[in-house]
Amino acid sequence: MDVVLEQVGMGDALPATDAAFASGEATLVVVETEQRPTVLGLIAAGRMKPSTGRVLLDGLDDRRDLHTRVALVDAPRASDPDPAVSLAGAIAEELLFAGLPGDPRSVRGWAAQLGVLDALATAVADLAPATRTRVLAELAILRDGVEAVVLASPDRHGGDPHDWWALARALADRGFAVLVLASPASERVLRAAGELDRLGSSGSPSGVSATTRDHSAADRDRSASASQEVAA
Repeated sequence: MDVVLEQVGMGDALPATDAAFASGEATLVVVETEQRPTVLGLIAAGRMKPSTGRVLLDGLDDRRDLHTRVALVDAPRASDPDPAVSLAGAIAEELLFAGLPGDPRSVRGWAAQLGVLDALATAVADLAPATRTRVLAELAILRDGVEAVVLASPDRHGGDPHDWWALARALADRGFAVLVLASPASERVLRAAGELDRLGSSGSPSGVSATTRDHSAADRDRSASASQEVAA
C-alpha cells in the first residue's frame, strides 16, 4: 500500500504538511509541538479529515479504507491507553478491538508471546518505553485488515530512539507500511548514528522539518544486488 499526504492541514493545529509512507518501508516525519503529532497521525490513519489538502491511499481518496488499513498506535489523547491502567487491562482492550477474546487466559497467552508476562500488573505509564511501544504496536496489527502502522510520538516516553526505530524497521521488514512521528531531537540522534537516509524535507512553517525513509531489508538486498550487477 502507498499513502500520500498532500498539503494536509488543520488550521493552527497543523499547517499544510506533506508526508508519505508505503509497504515495506519505515518513514520518519519530524513534527514539532505537542499537538501536531496526534493531529497528523489522526489524518494519516483516516481518523480525521483535514481542512485542507488530501490523503491518497493507492492513488485514491478513500478515508474509510484508510481507517481500516492503518493502525494509529499510542497517539496522545487519541489512541493511547489510560496511564493508570495495568498492562493486562491494556492488552485485554486491544484484543477486544481486534475482535479477539480478552479474557484473563487469553491476555496471559498473548503476554507470554510478547515476553511481558511478568509485567501484567504494571501500570502502562510505568512500562519501559521500548516495551510499551512494541507491545501496543504488536497488538494493533492484530486487527483485521491492518497493513500500516503510525507510531505517534514514541519518544515522548523517553528511552532510546534506536529502540522504536528498530521496531519500525522490523515492522517494515514484515511488510507493513510504517510512519513514525517524532521530534527533531530524536531525528538528530538517529541521523548521527547513520540510521537515516534523507529523501527530502518540507518547509519549516508546517512544523515538519524533515522526512526520512528506511526501506525494508528486502528492498535493501535488491538495491545491493542491482549495484553489484551494474558494477559487474
